[in-house]
Amino acid sequence: MRHADGGIPGLPFGALRWRGWTDPIRRARQAASLALVGTILMLGGANTHAHARLVLPDGAPVAEANVPVRPINGWTEFCGRMPHECTVDAAEPASISLTVAVWRTLQSVNRRVNARIRPITDQAHWGVVDRWDFPDDGFGDCEDYQLLKRRMLVERGLPRRALLMTVVIDEINEGHAVLTVRTDRGDFILDNKTDAIRPWRRTGYSFIKRAGQDGPAWVSLEGKDGTAQVATAEP
Repeated sequence: MRHADGGIPGLPFGALRWRGWTDPIRRARQAASLALVGTILMLGGANTHAHARLVLPDGAPVAEANVPVRPINGWTEFCGRMPHECTVDAAEPASISLTVAVWRTLQSVNRRVNARIRPITDQAHWGVVDRWDFPDDGFGDCEDYQLLKRRMLVERGLPRRALLMTVVIDEINEGHAVLTVRTDRGDFILDNKTDAIRPWRRTGYSFIKRAGQDGPAWVSLEGKDGTAQVATAEP
């Protein structure tokens, strides 16, 4: 028998209100809390899995240098404007220890610059065939991408001496600039044509020459004398 006030015999009306109304509210709050915890755990698990999936690459071959050669004209002019960017510090290591943290940094910088800069030829940008410069206005061609990546990696603590501007002949037989990163696992290439960081032998490019590690002279690669000036007009 129910009381006139709607209570249950032997149970105060206040208890009915607590169980009838407050309990559902409390249960809803608990459910929401558990859902939030589950979401956090799920995201944490996803991050853990993402971290676990980041595996260092297998060892890559080293691109052996041959004889000293004359630098690219665009590089020489760039160094005239910004000599601090071209000074070789022989006290720096010639290669980088490729840890997971370093690999993640290389990937992040490569992707960010590739996404941020809009491609344009030097002729359209500057009115000249080949000019090397930082793409601080958001536009640039291949060497400008790589100069920016080099600067950002140096800002993140990597030695400039191990980050080498490199000239290649690409898949369409045109001059192209990439960034060689010398590591204790071999030489890897950062390229504005792809976000993938590849061992130099797997790029499909013909390597001509790159910046030297012991002074202002560049060095030839793959047995080529490297004496021809290669215009890196490919955006």
